[in-house]
Amino acid sequence: MHNDVLVIGGGHAGLTAAITAAENGAKVLLLEASPKNMRGGNSRHTRDLRIMHHQPTKVLTDIYPAKEYWDDLVRVTNGQTNKHLAYLTIRNSANNVKWLQQHGVCFQPPLKGTLQLGRTNAFLLGGGKAMINALYHSAELLGVQIRYDSTVTMLTLDENHFVEAILENGQTIEASALIVASGGFEANREWLEKIWGKIAKNFIIRGTPYNRGLILKQLLEKGAKQVGNPKQCHAVAIDGCAPLFDGGIVSRVDCITLGIVVNKHAKRFYDEGEDLWPKRYAIWGHLVAQQPDQIAYVIIDAKSEKMFIPSAFPPKTANTLLELAQKIAIDPDALLKTVHEYNASIQPGTFNHTKLDNCHTQNLAINKTHWARTIDTPPFKAYLLRPGITFTYLGVTVNDKAQIIMADDQPSKNIFAAGEIMAGNVLAEGYLAGTGLTIGAVFGRIAGKEAAQYATN
Repeated sequence: MHNDVLVIGGGHAGLTAAITAAENGAKVLLLEASPKNMRGGNSRHTRDLRIMHHQPTKVLTDIYPAKEYWDDLVRVTNGQTNKHLAYLTIRNSANNVKWLQQHGVCFQPPLKGTLQLGRTNAFLLGGGKAMINALYHSAELLGVQIRYDSTVTMLTLDENHFVEAILENGQTIEASALIVASGGFEANREWLEKIWGKIAKNFIIRGTPYNRGLILKQLLEKGAKQVGNPKQCHAVAIDGCAPLFDGGIVSRVDCITLGIVVNKHAKRFYDEGEDLWPKRYAIWGHLVAQQPDQIAYVIIDAKSEKMFIPSAFPPKTANTLLELAQKIAIDPDALLKTVHEYNASIQPGTFNHTKLDNCHTQNLAINKTHWARTIDTPPFKAYLLRPGITFTYLGVTVNDKAQIIMADDQPSKNIFAAGEIMAGNVLAEGYLAGTGLTIGAVFGRIAGKEAAQYATN
């Protein structure tokens, strides 16, 4: 059977593209590298999308206008973003919730607490798995053909025009248009080590083990224009007890703003209260990666215990800081000195963990800008932190039609991209909570529509 559109990748972006292409009259084949029970890529572990909106809704509070969204994006990326594509993403994010609801996805009421996201981010009821299952069901109802355990080992291009894909089993698949939504290379430990050096051996991969960058590597070798720094990625500080792959969102440690973070020598190395957590959590993977042995510890006391969503893994707990230091095997005298100096430097203020408060330290080599409170109330707790890679930012350059731009700066007429493989156009560094899914949603719809129009016309 002739395929109008071939989609490589069965996560949120790929499914969105496949559904949209089918709704625009195309015959669609979707290839997912994983087995059925592991389908969905990193999208299985997601939980929210960042949404521009001009009035409160059932799933979002207050308003979040485009200008504020843009300002937030510029701040976290240090301006390293394609303004045209970023604004395209922001404006079209307003349609994401409605589109997903039309395809069987449910949302929950706005959240409260340390995440501070009820105004900006819509949360999926049942998380990423529920969303993925709903989208697969919707795709099947539309007649999208889905094949699991289908790894593409080779793409054939003719003058920047897609011709065919060859599977691991030797089968050849032709299509009039190709959409690549196969993610980055974060699960390719050899590639990570090539970029980061030996320290990459201590990285944990938060998501799917199937995002090895095979399609990305081929496209770049065949003349697709690169976007993004290979070393830039969405990297958070996750629980050091998490598995090597697929620990997901429950392995993230979200209490950094409420305590202090020290390395194996009991030294603080960054401002834990620099900004609201959703705008800074994705820098902590890089920060921990730069520490000895790529480990750190977040130290909190009883005052902070109920203020964050805990990791799936229990922390080390002790009634004294001396005992806690012994449990995490760091120098007790060094930890006591660090905590004493930190406690003594805290200035009077009114603590409020839901906004940028005035509780800060003074006269330290590294001050804590907000949410500084004494660590003096037992029990004391310590979470082991390691760098957790979610997805990489190295990708392919695209235009506003989601067409891949080739080395000659011209778009391929029939190769489109969506999701992580092109997210570096908008996120060249840093991260803004919920933006990854938003990029996949917007460019998935664009890629699906454009590919269908090309293939059927």
